[in-house]
Amino acid sequence: MTEPAAGTGPAHVHNHLETGTGKGVHENAGAGHRSAQERRSVQEHRARIAALIAPLAARPLERLPLRAALGTALGSDLVAPVDLPPFDNSQMDGFAVRSVDFEGTVGGGVREFTVGAAIPAGAVPVPLAPGHAAPIMTGAMMPEGADAVVPVERAEPPKFPEEGATVSLPSVEAGTYVRRTGSDVAAGAVVLAAGTAMGAPQIGLAAGLGLSTVPVRRPVRITLLSTGAELATAGARLAPGQIYDANGMLLWAALREAGIAAANVAVRSDDPDELRRELERLAGLEGEARPDVVITTGGVSKGAFEATKLALDGHDVEFAHLAMQPGGPQGLGTFEGLPVVAFPGNPVSCWISWEVLLRPVLAELFGAPRGRRRLRAPLAEALTSPPGKLQVRRARLRADGCVELVGGPGSHLLGALAASDALAMVPDGVTELEVGAEVEVWLT
Repeated sequence: MTEPAAGTGPAHVHNHLETGTGKGVHENAGAGHRSAQERRSVQEHRARIAALIAPLAARPLERLPLRAALGTALGSDLVAPVDLPPFDNSQMDGFAVRSVDFEGTVGGGVREFTVGAAIPAGAVPVPLAPGHAAPIMTGAMMPEGADAVVPVERAEPPKFPEEGATVSLPSVEAGTYVRRTGSDVAAGAVVLAAGTAMGAPQIGLAAGLGLSTVPVRRPVRITLLSTGAELATAGARLAPGQIYDANGMLLWAALREAGIAAANVAVRSDDPDELRRELERLAGLEGEARPDVVITTGGVSKGAFEATKLALDGHDVEFAHLAMQPGGPQGLGTFEGLPVVAFPGNPVSCWISWEVLLRPVLAELFGAPRGRRRLRAPLAEALTSPPGKLQVRRARLRADGCVELVGGPGSHLLGALAASDALAMVPDGVTELEVGAEVEVWLT
């Protein structure tokens, strides 16, 4: 399928915002009223977002403590300073032995050993004398001379006798249940490539290598601006015509879950001057307080009170209607040098806009957040889709490998969104799919 493809990098896009057109919202407003044949593709809009925020990827690298690096991406290759494991150690609780001591036994025969001193994890053992077997714990250093471990449950008796006693052990070959030095990671090897997203396993590896900091690409800081006179704060009593503001918290949670520093601001008004003043405040901040990107929600469609469109009038911002359902109306550009990405106001629309448009771009430019895992799965039910649009349906991947739809295509269905764990992507050239037809699925 052609939609949706992975986010296009800056080398493959035309940066219309850097050509010096200087056109504001009125000159570009026609883009929001295109016919179905003129709707902008998802790929094209993604490419324009990539061109808008690509300069952020050129910022200097930072070294962050491991606790602060979670959710970021490596800025350069990570080279192992030590071997893992750093010494030969036991894979089992058992007896460290010299395999040569079994020479002369026939077909896995058993021989008796004198029990040596026990070796707990963290101890430096004495060399193992011929004919001796040393009780050794999992992870403990192998004594000099020993090259194999016999699990304690295979001993006779199946326990650890006192030092100086005897124990019968079956023969083993050299290397049995021994973790060799560097068998996991060799010192000097590149263990994580530049751009790798730092999740829990990657943080754990860095800690295991003794690193306290890692070089990362500076995380993107995003401020969310929910707009609309109809929005009420959580816990407040709803007045007639009001709804609770789900967008701000929904996107804040999505960004934080992805490892992105996010702040949430609400402009509970349809007065474009109020939104413009808030954008001016954000653009005037300095240093760490200034966001890298502002995401607005609402006010980008064809209504009579589209505050976001009006507030951005005269700035290098354009609005267009995408060949996507939900999430068709979109905007992007800059406000006093501050990158702005404008999402529609319905909760599902703005969340899908993040997942389908912005998240893939950030994943490609910065390596973080990770892109969603994608697979193909058969439909558990038939569906219809509007012609000429990528339809994104909330779905659930069943245990039998089939994907079932959750709720309808409406952009307001928060309950269906919360009950789903996947997105089913119906390409723009498809209007009907039967039961069993395969679709691309993004696991969320």
